Amino acid sequence: AAAMLRALRRRWDAYKYRFVPWLALNLRHKRRTLRYVPESSQDKIISDKDVFQTLLKIFKALFINDFSRQAHILALLPEIKCKYLELLTVEQKRSKVNSCNQQSQHVFSPEEVLFNTLGFTISRDRSSLVSAGTGVFVTKGFVPKGTVVSMYPGTVYRKHEPIFFQSLGNPFIFRCIDGVLIDGNDKGLSRTVYRSCSRRDQIGPFQMSDESWLTAALQNPLAVGQYVNNCSHEKAANVCYQEFDVPGYFPVELKQYLPNIVYSHDIESHLRCVVLVTLRDIKQGEELFSNYYTVVS
Repeated sequence: AAAMLRALRRRWDAYKYRFVPWLALNLRHKRRTLRYVPESSQDKIISDKDVFQTLLKIFKALFINDFSRQAHILALLPEIKCKYLELLTVEQKRSKVNSCNQQSQHVFSPEEVLFNTLGFTISRDRSSLVSAGTGVFVTKGFVPKGTVVSMYPGTVYRKHEPIFFQSLGNPFIFRCIDGVLIDGNDKGLSRTVYRSCSRRDQIGPFQMSDESWLTAALQNPLAVGQYVNNCSHEKAANVCYQEFDVPGYFPVELKQYLPNIVYSHDIESHLRCVVLVTLRDIKQGEELFSNYYTVVS
């Protein structure tokens, strides 16, 4: 019985920082649950411009790779279609140089697109930490310091929005500096809420978010950040979380790769995303580790 109580206590100590009512009652007393940032600009390992450019680069590559499936979208955006046709022509010429098969466009997997675009791939696998469950690894290539290596997917909740039941037993609640919460759980009620909000916001053929992170077949191969484990005494953090508000001018045709959706439909504000940025160079085979309670000073 004593051993069982100790096990339950350890589990609660690891989980309580994701339980919304506990957060609300203990924020003043438990500074560990907060990141202290004197100014929002000081919570940036890289600039918002660099984050934007990286997402734009990989999302455009994914869009072009899946060009045939985008016909219904491009039919409504003739000027955008011309731009992508030019980019596709460049890609096809490049492929012809590297391949003897010139009959059709070669369609790569999203992981291959990530490698061809940013020089690395990441994937989920059993963590190297004992009893940590799933982790995220660099499976191919090399990730330089200061690179967006992953994204934290999920439903975005503003302060005071209902998330009590979603937070029960949920180890995937991420708290932003300003109190915004992101539920990155891909199962149960959290999964249902995300899908409902995503389909609610769809405008004709235009998807405003990516649902594929809820499945094993990811359209956006970066959307595995919720599985990055907390660092330990043996495993130092090699990535950190960085918040990013998607600007209003983000291309509408690329929003289908954003793995986040807002819970409240009637709130006019920028979509909050969280990316993971490397703190040092990371080689093939290394697991990603962050710190859930980073203090930026």
